[in-house]
Amino acid sequence: MIVLPELPFSADQQILLSVLLLSWIYQLYFYIRFLSVAFRRKRSEKKGKIQYSEILPPVSVIICGRDATDLLNRFLPEVLTQDYPNYEVIVVNDGANEDTDTLLRELKKTYPHLKSTFVPSGTTNISTKKLALSLGIKAASYDWLVFTDADCLPESKDWLRTMARNFVPGVEIVLGYGAYLTQKGWLNRMITYDTLFIALQYLGFAKAGKPYMGVGRNLAYHKSVFFRNNGFSSNLHLQSGDDDLFVNRAANKSNTRIESTLYSITWSEPNTTLRAWLYQKQRHLSVSSHYTTKSKVSLLFEPLTRALFYFSWLVAMVSFTIAQQWWMLSIPGALFLVRFLVQLVVINKSSRLYSSRFYTFDILVFDLFLPLVTLYLMTIGRLGKKARYSAWK
Repeated sequence: MIVLPELPFSADQQILLSVLLLSWIYQLYFYIRFLSVAFRRKRSEKKGKIQYSEILPPVSVIICGRDATDLLNRFLPEVLTQDYPNYEVIVVNDGANEDTDTLLRELKKTYPHLKSTFVPSGTTNISTKKLALSLGIKAASYDWLVFTDADCLPESKDWLRTMARNFVPGVEIVLGYGAYLTQKGWLNRMITYDTLFIALQYLGFAKAGKPYMGVGRNLAYHKSVFFRNNGFSSNLHLQSGDDDLFVNRAANKSNTRIESTLYSITWSEPNTTLRAWLYQKQRHLSVSSHYTTKSKVSLLFEPLTRALFYFSWLVAMVSFTIAQQWWMLSIPGALFLVRFLVQLVVINKSSRLYSSRFYTFDILVFDLFLPLVTLYLMTIGRLGKKARYSAWK
């Protein structure tokens, strides 16, 4: 009779280590499979593995703005001077602000491809932005629509060109990255990290055939998709959802493509106070409960395994320390170190691709703090009507 050697772990410790190992495996899989999408796609592009369209169709760029005269004065010329053969820019003036109208009339003298329309003052829709976008889409002369916001600055003159090169046969939706400008301060580090993480996640999921959202700061789709899905009719009762909910409903693995190069991104000015950022984040989170069941299940695994990893790691460290099993501390210690190194590489290679900042141990702080913020905002911390002021951010 063969006698198997006794394991140095108790039954409870074996369960604990199993939970730690399984959550660690998924976390590594998540970072390598999904969050590394930007630099992996760049590598594939250099090898000629990505097919782009040789034809650049005419496009309609749609920008909505409310009381955005100063922003349009600063950023709109960068959209109007894109290196693109045939395009129009439609600005929808929400509330018919007279200063904005005056600015647009002056710009039209220089840029004949600039058009404008407006949302009448006093409109009672819960989301006038959806109405503004609908008006802009109906006014568009071309079938391909590219969306950005009044406070967005394209990275380069090739922004439109890099987005449009993805308009290959079968593709109806192109997801881009809308980044926030790098500024001094801890809050800005957190905002830029959070935005980068979310962008890499939705781009990575889309690349894997599981598109679930996009951002209106940098998004393109065919006009037929809008009308085939009855526009925003399914979420008119919600303040938000003009971008992520629409993509969640209309996108699939065969009709969606991503664009993740530096030249394709847009930059926006971030919030400068924690309160304003929380309002903005709560508004974005408020529609996530309306995602498809498939999307919600897919998105649940990462935060769940992250929580399990930290919890089981902490319990293991405490348990082995109390039992004075010092050599066993090397197991959770090694798993923690490997995961952190993967985070450092993936996050910073992606951030460097976009000429953004370098993150170090603050990754661990954000890794723990941001899920707590999300949980708080989605439960006891709901900000309700106060979040409405950031509806255009």
